[in-house]
Amino acid sequence: FNYKSITFDACLVQMYFIHTFSAIESGVLVAMAFDRVVAIWNPLRYSTILTNGVVCRTGVVILTRAVCVVFPVPFLIKRLPFYGSNILSHSFCLHQDVMRLACASTRVNSLYGLIAVIFTKGSDSLSILLSYVFILRTVMAITSGEGRLKALNTCVSHICAVLIFYVPLIGVSVIHRFGKHLSPLTHALMANAYLIVPPVLNPIVYTVKTKEIRRKIIQIFVQTKITAEGQGLPV
Repeated sequence: FNYKSITFDACLVQMYFIHTFSAIESGVLVAMAFDRVVAIWNPLRYSTILTNGVVCRTGVVILTRAVCVVFPVPFLIKRLPFYGSNILSHSFCLHQDVMRLACASTRVNSLYGLIAVIFTKGSDSLSILLSYVFILRTVMAITSGEGRLKALNTCVSHICAVLIFYVPLIGVSVIHRFGKHLSPLTHALMANAYLIVPPVLNPIVYTVKTKEIRRKIIQIFVQTKITAEGQGLPV
């Protein structure tokens, strides 16, 4: 729509929701990692461990954590004075980008931002890493090579989702920290990739994987039907 400006309050609202949804997505990836751990470590008790109540409580914890952690960020930005050039390096509002334009000390903002990142994405990425260490140890204990492959194959979608989320995130952080000499177009492209790539690719990843699972189920069903017919059993 050729909008080239945004009001300060609207920028704060946009910034809050972007960071909140990012923290939620990171938490969901941790929950999915725990789901894979239970499915591979103790598949027979999967439905009794991950009940609907456990899933709902996990979702509430993820949502509450994201809302509470990001809530102070707009207020910490709002207290800062802004003069002169207020041109963002991204096409949307991020905390570190808006903070850079302030004409006062941003030490408190930087400290809280660091704590928030460590508490959300830092702890989440460590939890996902430890989950896959446990998964690999469990898979290596399987004697059958085919069994190992099938177990690891169930994690492909989640691994892709983790990479799709964290690679653009790390890219934006690195460019913002060390790429000040780069052109504004590079900053804008990386920021847009961080915002757009995960929601665009995630449905593709899960759709492809779901088709593979559905195809395998159909193959198993057909083989079972043929075997039953060969033995003269009712199908």
